[in-house]
Amino acid sequence: MMVPAALLLLGALAAVVAPRLLARADWPDREPVVALWVWQCVVAAVLLCCALSMTLSAAAAWMAVRGHVFGSAPRSVVDAYALSTGGTWAATTAVALACGGAWTAAMLAREVVRARARRRQRRAELLVRAPLLPGEEPGPDRLVVLEGERPDAWWLPGAAPQLVITTAALRRLKGRQLDAVLAHEQGHARARHDWLLHCSAALATGFPQVPVFAAFRGEMHRLVELAADDMASRRFGRLTIALALVELNEDRGVFGPCPTPGAHVPQRVHRLLTPPDRLTAARRLRLTAAAALVPVIPLLVAFVPGLRALG
Repeated sequence: MMVPAALLLLGALAAVVAPRLLARADWPDREPVVALWVWQCVVAAVLLCCALSMTLSAAAAWMAVRGHVFGSAPRSVVDAYALSTGGTWAATTAVALACGGAWTAAMLAREVVRARARRRQRRAELLVRAPLLPGEEPGPDRLVVLEGERPDAWWLPGAAPQLVITTAALRRLKGRQLDAVLAHEQGHARARHDWLLHCSAALATGFPQVPVFAAFRGEMHRLVELAADDMASRRFGRLTIALALVELNEDRGVFGPCPTPGAHVPQRVHRLLTPPDRLTAARRLRLTAAAALVPVIPLLVAFVPGLRALG
């Protein structure tokens, strides 16, 4: 029963240490896409540790589960895991982790249901504020203009995604700034950032005391905006998207001394106005490959005893 315990210890260590290491690193703001990948790999590794520990604990506690897990594996492989020494601890661990998995699935389902409800509500409000004219049929228009005194623009995901923009924003945005805003929102849609936000919110809501999940949610909201900024700036320039951000958020007080819900906007503008300081392609490749190996570590811990017995 050492392997399930080792997996739990490894998962707890990753959940505590990984957020601190990433918080101290200076490269996530420079390479938000790589940082998104690293965070996903770390969270996947933590969840994989829990899933493997639950499986092996259940195999130690109940013979029926052991038969399904090990199947026709040689006796030496089964003996290598010392499953007969688990006792009550194995059953307790398996049940606790199974409940945690069910709770995670419930939180994710709740988050998706709430997101769809919010989307339906916003589409209904959009139809009220921009009704179809007599004889007009609903079309696949990607751009919807609303009358409004507040400059605003947002992407409405779904089967027929749309960019909604107010007339005040149209008056504010000059030249190619409108195209830059559209490219920014389309970047969110192409990368499916909404699913990253749903998953991070579900994990942080279900397990608020787990450091990696709380940090995962906070970083996702920040990094997806930086990644979308970079996507838009590649086509229209960093200055264009920075000026568009200023025009859209100037009246919201985000550039004042008091913190606001949009407090990250000044940092985004400052980042866009400073010269890009990207990592080299070789270092980006090394970080990507190293992150991909993180979920492999729990698999090695779980399978090494069996492979050693076969060897």
